[in-house]
Amino acid sequence: IASMHNTILFFSEKGKCFWLKVYEIPEGGKISKGRAIQNVLNLVPDDKVKAFINVKTLSDKEYVTNNYIILCTKKGVIKKTTLEAYSRPRVTGINAINIREEDQLLEAKMTNGSQEILLAIRSGRAIRFNETTVRPTGRTASGVRGITLSKNEDDEVVGMVIADEGGVEDILVVSENGYGKRSLRTDYRMTNRGGKGVKTINITEKTGHLIALKSVIDNDDIMIINKSGITIRMAV
Repeated sequence: IASMHNTILFFSEKGKCFWLKVYEIPEGGKISKGRAIQNVLNLVPDDKVKAFINVKTLSDKEYVTNNYIILCTKKGVIKKTTLEAYSRPRVTGINAINIREEDQLLEAKMTNGSQEILLAIRSGRAIRFNETTVRPTGRTASGVRGITLSKNEDDEVVGMVIADEGGVEDILVVSENGYGKRSLRTDYRMTNRGGKGVKTINITEKTGHLIALKSVIDNDDIMIINKSGITIRMAV
């Protein structure tokens, strides 16, 4: 939910950041087709939007210096930068993270500087650490190791959760064959950034690989959608 005067930061697969005021986004009804994002952002043809963040203001100095953007790539690299670094929009976008070869941006989240980060990988492990262990860097930096992938060539990060220390959210993981599991966040012990993490779900031929990591509370509903468009909705 965003007010008309909020700014949306869009982050692309190749690590660029673009801005749009909410009032600049064409409005449509629930059955309207929408508009291709390439028509409103200066994306190069082979790039895609991977994440977006709703920002209240970019002109309040206290707000932009006390909030941070955490970026995460599929290969387990994370990067923390002050929101202030994104407070001067450019039509052509700016580099948000230097993406290494064969990697892609996966997620972007806003934090207050002292929250917890959880990352999960396709092979079924997850890591939990405090964001204070990630030093803020400039926009052109490449980032640091958030989690170590398994030696499987196709292993990658599937999700990132940001949570308040002492928050009430549980952790939900879902595998590609439709199996899910909900656990207390504290079941994932705090470790150092960059480690192998702990087992989050037992990956077998029956379950398939991990595909999602989300934070949930009792009052939430979840929707799970498969590739052929079948949807299931259930109360957490």
